[in-house]
Amino acid sequence: MLDTFTAETLARIQFAFTISFHIIFPAFSIGVASYLAVLNGLWLKTRNQTYLQLFNYWKKIFAVAFGMGVVSGIVMSYQFGTNWSVFAEKTGPVLGPLMAYEVLSAFFLEAGFLGVALFGRERVGDKLHMFAVAMVAFGTLLSATWILSVNSWMQTPAGYSINELGQFIPEDWWQIVFNPSFPYRLVHMVLAAYLTTALVVGGVGALHLLRNKADAAARKMFSMAMWMLIIVAPLQITVGDFHGINTLEHQPVKVMAMEGHYDSHPDGAPLILFGIPNAEEKRIDYAIQIPKLSSLILKHDLNAPLAGLDTIPDEDEPPVVIVFWSFRIMVALGFAMLGLGVWSLWRRLRGKLYDDSWLKRAAIVMAPMGFVAVLAGWVTTEVGRQPFTVYGLLRTSDSLAPVAAPAVAASLIAFIIVYFFVFGAGTFYILRMMNKNASTPHLGLKDGPIRTASPSLVATIGSDDASGDKHGH
Repeated sequence: MLDTFTAETLARIQFAFTISFHIIFPAFSIGVASYLAVLNGLWLKTRNQTYLQLFNYWKKIFAVAFGMGVVSGIVMSYQFGTNWSVFAEKTGPVLGPLMAYEVLSAFFLEAGFLGVALFGRERVGDKLHMFAVAMVAFGTLLSATWILSVNSWMQTPAGYSINELGQFIPEDWWQIVFNPSFPYRLVHMVLAAYLTTALVVGGVGALHLLRNKADAAARKMFSMAMWMLIIVAPLQITVGDFHGINTLEHQPVKVMAMEGHYDSHPDGAPLILFGIPNAEEKRIDYAIQIPKLSSLILKHDLNAPLAGLDTIPDEDEPPVVIVFWSFRIMVALGFAMLGLGVWSLWRRLRGKLYDDSWLKRAAIVMAPMGFVAVLAGWVTTEVGRQPFTVYGLLRTSDSLAPVAAPAVAASLIAFIIVYFFVFGAGTFYILRMMNKNASTPHLGLKDGPIRTASPSLVATIGSDDASGDKHGH
């Protein structure tokens, strides 16, 4: 089947496949790292054993997710050399240093303090341990900052010039790092990570509450997660609105695809809620729409004109069907999260938060939906940028390495097999850990680092020490 695709299509599928696996782990670990910092801070302030129990519970889940995120991310950089070497050559002077900064400042910070955060409470004391936990959380946020800066520059390039070799050369690093879409996309992604984590924590808490309504740790998990939803979901919707306005200014074609506007609307554009994009006829079939609402949302004027894809050459048009549906999936899930938060707030105010079994079931159903929303958002962002890798400047077809389709197909098949085996097993292990309640002692993981000495060597050393003690040495 793969022999019918071109090398470019296969390379794009491979990158989409690997990054889809990768992004779900950082999206989760960013939120869990901050959650761990909050739990540890609350434990130090209140000495409530429930917070310590939850910290020890989630730190083990975080450790596995963090490890899978690191491993799944390693292959991303190699693909720039194997499949996208022309892209790497042309953008390397700008993007290379940013990626290096991410490793030097963020990943080293996370990795350097991770061991202390996971195993060091009894070894370094509460204050230094809290500092280590905070640095891991800060490191995950800093890592997201650099990666979002790289990707945002590809969406809205700034601060560059192009030399005689066609390479992008940095002229102003402030403009490069803080490019026009970067602030909106960073806040949008971080809030998405927090919502994703809140849904998982809430789902796990709801699962254990259905089994035992008196479980103190489960009650605390569920309550904290529902508070997070009701606070962050409205913020995310507001930030998304600002992000959409920014995208209209700098990437209007992407907005046309998101909105399904094949035709221009000089007197106010409708908001198409649902429909079936017809790429051949360039229209939305069976459209359910609200007149002029798109102009009101995007330009705050019912009669504001909005250009459509009829003003864009066909070769510059993104795949409308994919962008149209992925955007709607993301938005629908965002409002579903808000709905769950409002529901929980209503039940909380009535003193029934832990008694509503349907609320708990809804929280369990919604637990994985943060990951779906993150993936849908990234599909909207990345596919909406097509057919460019650097928006408006470097086409995807001109970014490909001189590789043959069979070679890319072979590596794609290998990735699919290895990823589903390794990360499928890792995800299954995480789910097994979550299935156990917070009072479970080890969740399958020990509370200290694994010792590298063999059991026989440890036994020998132990017997020698005992012998020495006997003889007074």
